[in-house]
Amino acid sequence: MAGGSAIKGSRVGAGPLGETERGDVAPRIWVSYWCANGHETRPSFSSEVEIVTPETWDCPRCGLPGGQDQANPPSALRNEPYKTHLAYVKERRSDEDGVALLDEALAALRARRSRR
Repeated sequence: MAGGSAIKGSRVGAGPLGETERGDVAPRIWVSYWCANGHETRPSFSSEVEIVTPETWDCPRCGLPGGQDQANPPSALRNEPYKTHLAYVKERRSDEDGVALLDEALAALRARRSRR
């Protein structure tokens, strides 16, 4: 059986309940964003200052970007697949360049070994 002086049903760090104990909430506005899957997300912003809402907002349900125009939501971002270092090298160099570099490196290695 647990002991202690905690009130049943409360937790450590729990604050007071209700608006009267916490004070008034700042006035808010809610802006709707729709993703390509039709999910609506409504983040809130303070209405006391002039705000510039972002053009897109990531959907918390599917991760797609959402826009403020429900009829024309932004398209999904194109995900580039992971490329290895070798893939990037092959984009920059032709096979002939690779053979020339390999021959040059092998010649330098053989020269170092022959000096020993």
